[in-house]
Amino acid sequence: ISYGATDPTLSDRATFPYFFRTLQSDEEEIIALSKLLKFFGWNWVGIVYVNNESGERDSQLLIKYLSMEGICTEFVKKLSLTVEVKRFIMKTITRVVIICGDLNFEYHMYAYNLPDIIKQKTCIFLSKWLNHHASLDLASLLNGTVLFIQNRLDDQDDAKFREFSDSFHPSKYPQDDLLQNMWLFHHECWIKYDENKNEFFYWEGTWESCSGKEKLTDIPSYLNSYHSANVIQAVDIMTMALEDMHNSHIKQTHGEHRWRDNYNYQLHRYLRKVSYTIDGSHVSSFNEKGEFVSQYDIINPFFGPGGKFSWQTVGHYVPWAPMEQRLILNPYKIVWNTPKHKVPRAQCSGNCVPGFRKSRLPGSLLCCYKCVPCPEGEISNKTDSENCIRCPEMEWSNKNRTICIARIEVFLSYTNYVISVMFSSISVLFFFLSLLISEVFISHRDTPIVRANNRSLSFLLLVSIKLSFLSVFLFLGRPVDITCRLRNITFGITFSIAVSSLLAKTIMVCVAFKATKPGSSWRKWVGVKLSNSVVLFCSSIQIIICMTWLAISPPFQELDLHTYPGTIIIQCNEGSAIGFYSVIGYMGLLAAVSFVLAFLARTLPDSFNEAKYITFSMLLFCSVWITMIPAYLSTKGKNTVCVEIFAILTSTAGLLFCIFLPKCYTIFFKTEMNTKSQLFRNKPY
Repeated sequence: ISYGATDPTLSDRATFPYFFRTLQSDEEEIIALSKLLKFFGWNWVGIVYVNNESGERDSQLLIKYLSMEGICTEFVKKLSLTVEVKRFIMKTITRVVIICGDLNFEYHMYAYNLPDIIKQKTCIFLSKWLNHHASLDLASLLNGTVLFIQNRLDDQDDAKFREFSDSFHPSKYPQDDLLQNMWLFHHECWIKYDENKNEFFYWEGTWESCSGKEKLTDIPSYLNSYHSANVIQAVDIMTMALEDMHNSHIKQTHGEHRWRDNYNYQLHRYLRKVSYTIDGSHVSSFNEKGEFVSQYDIINPFFGPGGKFSWQTVGHYVPWAPMEQRLILNPYKIVWNTPKHKVPRAQCSGNCVPGFRKSRLPGSLLCCYKCVPCPEGEISNKTDSENCIRCPEMEWSNKNRTICIARIEVFLSYTNYVISVMFSSISVLFFFLSLLISEVFISHRDTPIVRANNRSLSFLLLVSIKLSFLSVFLFLGRPVDITCRLRNITFGITFSIAVSSLLAKTIMVCVAFKATKPGSSWRKWVGVKLSNSVVLFCSSIQIIICMTWLAISPPFQELDLHTYPGTIIIQCNEGSAIGFYSVIGYMGLLAAVSFVLAFLARTLPDSFNEAKYITFSMLLFCSVWITMIPAYLSTKGKNTVCVEIFAILTSTAGLLFCIFLPKCYTIFFKTEMNTKSQLFRNKPY
């Protein structure tokens, strides 16, 4: 049972089936060390190794397991006293250097010069350095760092152990030559003179016989708590295994020839089953592979007040715990050898804060990168994110790209936009104006000017104009399926009735003029039936177009997530472009026919001939809607709605002002024109 061999090769049970040790291999400690480096976010460290087989092996294992944790090595250098190595290490970026390899007498002087070689660096040591007495003299090198320790002995001042140490002397064990040689080497005196040993242990000066007052405790670093614990455990485990084997053998054999039974190849079976309790708390034992498994203590040595050197336990590494719970550490207790005792920096590049991601620099190691901001619509919510996370469809990244927030909903609200208030106010104003004009026409319904212009059609026209003004409110507010279906259809039908009424008026003017000629066949067409039939027929076609549109592919609410970043444009999709443009096109056709007929009838001799006003209103309608089409196609969301509302208000107001204001002017300010004599003054009959 070894108390100090950490070579991972010894874990090969096929080659070493009966080899045991009371500490874990270097490989296990390096795995724990890589977890510690990752905990502090160190990804750019240096490695200095002793130039021997152990140093070569440890450095290769470090590179292997550090890379598995995403940690890169800035340099790997052999321990040397040359000026070139010193200058090289001083110029490196990292503040953390890992020292590995077995420290032996050959590199004793190198160890004493390490503080001078590695200035302004924080050193991390493997625990086996503490098993060599030279390392305990390097307090300045160990100051303000962290290291792993197995099986630390905390009761080295135990009274019984002190009594044993004080009374121990090789003279009590005259047959133990090894013990006498150790005494000779450390105390430089003879217990029993031997000429051969004198030649072997060559030493300058004269050695005398030992006085007998030499003590075991006088040997330097005898009470190395990190070394002695492994020895004690080895002895205890061997004792426990022998006891278990002996007790088990007694149960299986009887009689006076028990001593003859063969014990060969049995002890290792009992060693595998031993569980060793330390301090009555955690248990160390051999696993199924025969490897000794014990807890690592994470120690922070530092110079305390008054220059006292202290060893502070700041955490543990528990190999048998779940992977994410193995490292237990209180980083706030660590006293670092840095200005203001801050955690040393060991990164090739700075941390990428939330909102940024790593972008590897061309031709560099994985640990060297630049931080680039996440694109719009993506976030990173942790430090050093490798990739940005795309926000859900209905969310968008905030300004700092750290969280996803709800997208801003964009639509033409009733109250949130000045233009909405303006459109609402104008619509209401025009509605009441048309209502006022209706009252005027009702009050003067028997006057010649009202009767001469087909008052039934005038009243129908006023109703359709009022409904057209009110249809504007279907375009305001949050679009939903029902308002999307009603808005264009409502305006299309009401405005078609209005234009049909104007068309009927124009046709009636033309027919009436033709009917005035003697013997004209047009007389039978003069009457209310013709005008009503024109309005009903023309309006029915628009109604049929609208119903067909609703039946085949009706308008619906649409969420546009792509036009503007971070917004949801809530708009109406027309469903069928053919349906939409058929409604607009049919209104344009009615307006065009009315315009042509009114233009031809504008010169007819009639005192109250309104054909010229109809011509102007239809010209205004066609101009507005022809201009509206490209504007409608080139805008999105609320801007599209604004274009439509503007077209509706302008064209409807054009009808109201062009057709009815001249009549109101005549009624109120030209009363002499509103007489029967004036009505027949320009008649040819």
